[in-house]
Amino acid sequence: MEKIKMTTPLVEMDGDEMTRILWKMIKEELLEPYIDLKTEYYDLGLEHRNETNDQVTVDSALATKKYKVAVKCATITPNAARMDEYDLKEMWKSPNGTIRAILDGTVFRAPIVVKGIEPCVKNWKKPITIARHAYGDVYKGSEMKIPGAGKVELVYTAEDGTQTKELVHEFDGPGIVQGMHNLNKSIESFARSCFSYALDTKQDLWFATKDTISKKYDHTFKDIFQEIYDAEYDEKFREAGIEYFYTLIDDAVARVMKSEGGYIWACKNYDGDVMSDMVSSAFGSLAMMTSVLVSPEGYYEYEAAHGTVQRHYYKHLKGEETSTNSVATIFAWTGALRKRGELDGNKDLMEFADRLEKATIDTIEAGEMTKDLALITTIENPTVLNSEGFIKAIAKRL
Repeated sequence: MEKIKMTTPLVEMDGDEMTRILWKMIKEELLEPYIDLKTEYYDLGLEHRNETNDQVTVDSALATKKYKVAVKCATITPNAARMDEYDLKEMWKSPNGTIRAILDGTVFRAPIVVKGIEPCVKNWKKPITIARHAYGDVYKGSEMKIPGAGKVELVYTAEDGTQTKELVHEFDGPGIVQGMHNLNKSIESFARSCFSYALDTKQDLWFATKDTISKKYDHTFKDIFQEIYDAEYDEKFREAGIEYFYTLIDDAVARVMKSEGGYIWACKNYDGDVMSDMVSSAFGSLAMMTSVLVSPEGYYEYEAAHGTVQRHYYKHLKGEETSTNSVATIFAWTGALRKRGELDGNKDLMEFADRLEKATIDTIEAGEMTKDLALITTIENPTVLNSEGFIKAIAKRL
């Protein structure tokens, strides 16, 4: 069989632990037999990030600007335990945070809905898409441990040297402090991405922050969204028969739980991080979630929304069998291949992505699945497959 040709490479960002093992299997079993795969490869495994002082992460994001489409494996964001385990030079920042800061834009995450995997929330009938702002806040924050009594202030020094100060806290003993920021330009991009995506997918858009408490920071988000909606999107939304509304984050959570789904829920960076995990696990599994960073400049970065599956990796290293769900990682590849095909006018590549997704869903709906899904499926007597067995079952259908 002649392989499908690619004209432009994808940016390929390899990752860590069990997802790195799955990454290799997916390429060998599901992609390379059918596609003459062209990628510009970056190793974002923690050892290589450490060797390059994290320059490889920056390089991979800049390559995404060049080629416009990237696919990313899950990566470790180191904590103190990882510092020792990998003998790191420093506690490198989240690669996702670094890439998102360079590309800006919005992360859209939606559950992969499969017959036989029913949501925990009984009234959810349609997918809920989380739109997560991809710049700033705690992910670009500065932090300090306060050793003892003293005063912490926010200081803004204008270009002409004049200063504005705001007291953070008068400490009478040890504590901690964090400073974070955002940019009006980035919030405007976030708002436009959300409004455009809602129009493209004909879904209502909800936006939620905590402006009652954060009267300047969160309130700015709320105001920018409203100004852009009123000026540019109000009429378009009415014509499309969809609605935009703002609500407080705690009210949004309560409404989401009682809803049927079928809308986009826009969240600030941290809220989106937490809520997308809640939504995906409530729809079935963290490994059943698509995730794409959409930048207003037209860059797309597809990834799995879950972690590196550390526990399974340690089992794998001991030679024990694992049953790790690779669906989100497969869908990261299909999303990137489809977008590459779309931008290059390569119909074969787009159709291949559709077929691979169908083969993946058909495998699960036929009762062949990994252990995480077998534990929650309504399909009777499912066949539990190991990590490699599941990928091979998809390959057979493909």
